[in-house]
Amino acid sequence: MKQLHFLTKLSSLLHRNHETHFAVAKVAASFFSTKTQIQAPPRPSPKQFQLLFGRIKSITDPKDSVLPVLEQWVEERRPLEKHQLQALIGRLRDLNRVDHALEVSQWMTDRRYLDLSVSDVAVRLQLIYRVHGLSQAENYFDNISEKLKFRGACGSLLSIYAREKAVHEAEALMQTMRDRGIVTSSFPYNMLISLYARAGLFDKIDILIQEMESNGIPQDRFTISNLMAAYVAASDISSMERILNQVEQDPEISQSWKINSIAASGYIKVGMIEKALVMLRKLEDKMIKLPRKSTCFNFLLSHYASIGNKNELFRVWDAQKLSGEITNTSYREMIVHLSQLDDTEGAEKIFKEWESQCSVYDFRVLDCILAAYCRKGLFEKAESTMENAAKGRVPYASTWFTLAKAYIEHDKMPKAVEMLKRALSRGRKSINPYSVIVTSCLDYLEREADVEGLEEILGLLEKLRPLSREFYHRLLRTYIAAGKSVTKVLDRMKTDNLAVDEGTQKILETKPNFHTTG
Repeated sequence: MKQLHFLTKLSSLLHRNHETHFAVAKVAASFFSTKTQIQAPPRPSPKQFQLLFGRIKSITDPKDSVLPVLEQWVEERRPLEKHQLQALIGRLRDLNRVDHALEVSQWMTDRRYLDLSVSDVAVRLQLIYRVHGLSQAENYFDNISEKLKFRGACGSLLSIYAREKAVHEAEALMQTMRDRGIVTSSFPYNMLISLYARAGLFDKIDILIQEMESNGIPQDRFTISNLMAAYVAASDISSMERILNQVEQDPEISQSWKINSIAASGYIKVGMIEKALVMLRKLEDKMIKLPRKSTCFNFLLSHYASIGNKNELFRVWDAQKLSGEITNTSYREMIVHLSQLDDTEGAEKIFKEWESQCSVYDFRVLDCILAAYCRKGLFEKAESTMENAAKGRVPYASTWFTLAKAYIEHDKMPKAVEMLKRALSRGRKSINPYSVIVTSCLDYLEREADVEGLEEILGLLEKLRPLSREFYHRLLRTYIAAGKSVTKVLDRMKTDNLAVDEGTQKILETKPNFHTTG
């Protein structure tokens, strides 16, 4: 579990290198522009912006639209300029309110008829990916103008491919960018280094570095940190230390605390704890000069938890609380760390501390304590905690998925199916119908020949997106196993333009009289 958490944190760090206010998208837009880099939009009127943002922030359910708020704002004849909408999108992104951020982005052009800039397109591409998935992001990319596509969107899509570990697609896009002469900075190389590290294709990283050198593209601090992280992923500590020694000679790059964080991860991974502690002490020394320290604190917590040093874990936690930079993410991280250290009581204490003082209930914090309880088999406690939290509130789909996953792991499939139904009833289109949780529950219902249960799950999935042939085949097999007529299923397939193919026919042949009612 600790090793899995380390890889998750490492992946997060690889992608966090380029994330600022507009995240990877804004950086991508500026790196691929052949003109002056795009500046941040003008600061909106603080009073007006805060009033509008407050109204939108009060809508906490991702299913509820924020468009009525924007329309009412316009009807009140209040000022609403493009830079205000851009700032609003950025703030919503910072809060992980990607559904609402995408709504604002689309309203900006559909209702206000404002032209999209390079940055706007790159940001929207990322939002579409986060809300609707890769295929819709690619569809959006394919349909934007060539000018916008190859000045900003390429970098944004490349970062998406890196996150998806889509090696073939990323390499094809990179070659297109080379052909068009827009690979003029380190950014696309950094994205590919990150991708190759995550995909375990370490040999390709050296080829990229050679290409950068031959094209005269200097390595920046992101290149360095990505390279170090790649060597950590490969457990190549000698190469990591070689770069670390080079970095210490560069005053600009050596000030980055992320370099020490990555090095600490490498040392922890191979069990060189004393060297890891040296890196963590250097990290804390650099943190003192940072204007904002919350991210740095969270990585310190992660490292000390990986080492298993609870004294240092709580020392850093207390320091973070004193700093006033503690966030919901901090509470989530601390609960996860204590659970991994088998301290469920400590995790529960942290959760109750958060719950007693939170101004907005973040169900992601709840998800962490539920997972901690389930890890110890405390299912009744998990459900009672969830029920208390849900009084007067509507849990996220992730809350039900957390419980479903735990029930699957403990072979409590009827309860897992129940939790999945509740998750799907939240109607989130971003839910992956092929996730392990969904697939496990469908497998169970098919084995049990539970037609009613399977129909209910597929009915909920169908509200999110059309059913594929694979789901109809499941339904056919289940109907046949239950001895029921499949005529209705075949009619539904026909309505969805899914003709009987070889696979369908093979399933039907398992029951000769499949048109008879059982």
